[in-house]
Amino acid sequence: MVMYQAQVSTGKVVAAVSGGCLAVTSVIMLLFYVKNYIDTHGKELGILKALGYSGFKIAKHFWVFGFGVFVGCALGYVLAFLYLPTFYELQNAEQLFPEIKAQFHLSLAFLLVGVPAISFAVLAVIYACFRLKTPVLDLLREKREYKTAGSKKETKDMPFLKELTRGTVRGRKSLVFFIAFSAFCFSAMVQMSMSMKDLSSETMAIMIMTIGLILAFVTLFLSLSSVVKGNTKTIAMMRVFGYKHSDCSRAVLGGYRLFSYIGFAIGTIYQYALLKIMVTIVFADVENVPEYNFDFTACAIALGLFILSYEIAMCGYSWRIKKLPIKSVMLE
Repeated sequence: MVMYQAQVSTGKVVAAVSGGCLAVTSVIMLLFYVKNYIDTHGKELGILKALGYSGFKIAKHFWVFGFGVFVGCALGYVLAFLYLPTFYELQNAEQLFPEIKAQFHLSLAFLLVGVPAISFAVLAVIYACFRLKTPVLDLLREKREYKTAGSKKETKDMPFLKELTRGTVRGRKSLVFFIAFSAFCFSAMVQMSMSMKDLSSETMAIMIMTIGLILAFVTLFLSLSSVVKGNTKTIAMMRVFGYKHSDCSRAVLGGYRLFSYIGFAIGTIYQYALLKIMVTIVFADVENVPEYNFDFTACAIALGLFILSYEIAMCGYSWRIKKLPIKSVMLE
């Protein structure tokens, strides 16, 4: 029973860590894409408001984001349910427990599929209502306000490329979070999975690794795509005025590199603290559990893989900047 309770507690920790990261990312992505849609379709939405449609009448159609959440949650629930027999078998490889069969629970299905879909639909509508409080003329002009810190003197004396880099980062602070969070997920999940093999099972380690890598790379690619797309006209103008490709890439993408390494460092501290707590509390009553210490080898491997992956992604998007057609951008 002690070992069984430890396995259940480990599962709860894994679900809380991976599920918590996924939930936070999903909420922030939802808010980001609602805001992005309203910003990029300001003229159409402004015309609707000018014709007499209220903000709520327009915003209620944003419930469609909840449908996407429903499809994703339902698919995840079905795949997880189909995998449960194999999971139970792997967890009971040493035959310590009686045979456990997977059972369908309607309440659990509703909590994992219905509640997220309804919650995200409601959140999308509420946030869209808030964003649509913008005056009609500002929507029609697609006016966007970016607050910048620092004095005018500092901005005036700053070199153009440095000022552009700082302005790009400050103008899209949500992307700063996404890029740092992708590094956080990569760092925490990869290092945790390397240590989980000794503390739990290879199945748990593979699950953690898979979730972490998917979350990290999807978040990173969406963030960098948004950065490049949001600065296409700036890049085109820089190339027209004779700036090198390396200057364009450094000004648009370079400002996010520091935040990615900060995210990696935070992820390293987070996974160490979490595993230390798990060994100290969750497995406190289980015999022969090895003491957990910081794994410098795993940290070095994860850092090397992160630098390689991140710089390859940066090179890919730098090449994408180089291939931007100036004429088509300027004619938009």
